[in-house]
Amino acid sequence: MSRSISHARVAAVAIGALMLASAGLVGVSVGATATHLLTPTHGLRHGSSTNWAGFAVTGPSKSVTDVKGSWIVPSIHGSCPSATQYSSFWVGIDGYGSNSVEQTGTDSDCQGGSAVYYAWYEFYPHPSHQITTLTISSGDTIRAEVHFASGKFTATIKDVTTGKSFSTSARVAAQRTSAEWIAEAPSLCTITSCTVQPLADFGTVDFGTDYTSVPSTNNATVSGTNGTMGSFAHLHSIAMVNNAGTKNKATPSAVSSDKTSFTVTWVSAGP
Repeated sequence: MSRSISHARVAAVAIGALMLASAGLVGVSVGATATHLLTPTHGLRHGSSTNWAGFAVTGPSKSVTDVKGSWIVPSIHGSCPSATQYSSFWVGIDGYGSNSVEQTGTDSDCQGGSAVYYAWYEFYPHPSHQITTLTISSGDTIRAEVHFASGKFTATIKDVTTGKSFSTSARVAAQRTSAEWIAEAPSLCTITSCTVQPLADFGTVDFGTDYTSVPSTNNATVSGTNGTMGSFAHLHSIAMVNNAGTKNKATPSAVSSDKTSFTVTWVSAGP
C-alpha cells in the first residue's frame, strides 16, 4: 500500500499534496470536510481546521486571480524528535470550500532527528514537486505568488535572502473562489485514507510586509479589485485544532492595523 505526505482540507473540501523527496514519499491528493466553522462577526469569520492555520479571503466563483504573500522561514525549535514532524507555509488560490489548490511554499520539518528546509509547489490534480533549484534556510525571507491569467495558473516563489527564484505554470480546472496564507500540518495518506501528522514546533512564523519588508504582501485580487488581505469584507481567520477539536495546535494573530500582516504561533504537535 502506497503512502505519501499530502496537504489537504479546510472548509468544504481542500485538496493539495507535497512531494518529500528527501523522505522518499510521493505526494497524492485527497479531500476531507472541515470542522467548526463559526458565525461571522463584523465581517471577519472565525473557524478551525485540523491542519490549517492562517487566513483566507473568499469571493464568487471565478473571481480570484492573484494572491501574493511573504514570510520568514521559521526555525525548528529545540531538538528534533526521532519521529518525523512537518510544518508547511504557503500561499495559494482555492482550497477553502473548493476541491482544488494551486499553491507554493516552504517546509520546516523534522526528519530523522534533524531539521530540514525546502520549497515546493503544486497544481492539483497534477503531482506536487519539491523545488530542488532553491536552497532554503531558516531565517530566509520568502516572497510567493499564484496568478491566474489566460486560462492558466503561474506559481512563483523567490528566496529574497539569496536572490534565487522559481516559476512554473499549468492549466487546471479550478473554482477560483479563495486566496489563502497558511501554516499547515500535512497528512500522511494511503490509497484509502489520510491522517494529519504531528506539527513540527516552528515557534512563530511571520507573514506579511510588516515582518518581511516585501511590498504589496499579503495581497489578493478578487473580482478585479486588488487589496491587502485585511481590506476584504470576506476574511476568514483559521485556527488549527487537534483531531478531537479540543486543543489548539497553531493559532493566528489578529491582522495588523495596516491590514497587511499576521503571525501564526505553534501550540502543540497534535495530531
